Amino acid sequence: MNSTKPIIETRDVHLYYGKNEALKGISLDFHKKEITALIGPSGCGKSTYLRTLNRMNDLIPDVTVTGKISFNDQDIYSPQMDTVELRKKVGMVFQQPNPFPFSVFDNVAYGLRIAGMKDKEKIARIVEESLKKAAVWDDVKDKLNQSALSLSGGQQQRVCIARVLAIEPEVILLDEPTSALDPISSAQIERMLMELKEDYTMIIVTHNMQQASRISDNTAFFLNGELIEFGETSQIFTNPKEKQTEDYISGRFG
Repeated sequence: MNSTKPIIETRDVHLYYGKNEALKGISLDFHKKEITALIGPSGCGKSTYLRTLNRMNDLIPDVTVTGKISFNDQDIYSPQMDTVELRKKVGMVFQQPNPFPFSVFDNVAYGLRIAGMKDKEKIARIVEESLKKAAVWDDVKDKLNQSALSLSGGQQQRVCIARVLAIEPEVILLDEPTSALDPISSAQIERMLMELKEDYTMIIVTHNMQQASRISDNTAFFLNGELIEFGETSQIFTNPKEKQTEDYISGRFG
């Protein structure tokens, strides 16, 4: 396991929807420039947990979060935390590609302009760099003024990833980013994530066991709102310590 200081630390995190406890005391750390996969059957809490890491659950009524979550040693649930700044640093990519109904260029430039950037040359440079990092520049360089909604699903998802990259996050949260895509697009996104790992910390929720085993350094197995097991991906997939983990990975349930 990584001995460096984690970029995100979570301690005894509980989350309640009203009185229903959806997360039951999750403690997990994430380190720089690693990919961690969160696996487990539907409804086990992995996406709910992912959304606690940049306070996306704040947008849902009647949610209570207890425990401690820190990003770069700052308590993200403290009253002083600016959630807009937090979500810039801890970006999110969703299951369904969700480009805005603007041009490809304006999608990627959106966060820069919201942040007040006016320098057109600088914006254009960052848009190009972000699309290149998201491995979609060659597909869209002649379509920058076309609606992002005219692209294929895989291209749309990579433009959404470029939109996150443009605002220079440190951590990228990905909630089933390839589940709505065909196998070729999924493979392209997996390759891109492996390359992005050199610069970013990524946490990915996936139902796809093969995907988790291919791209992640570490894997966390969730079941019924609890963290059952966490370890290096190779160990989790070949020699899990818990019978529930083994049963899930071997397809006995889920």
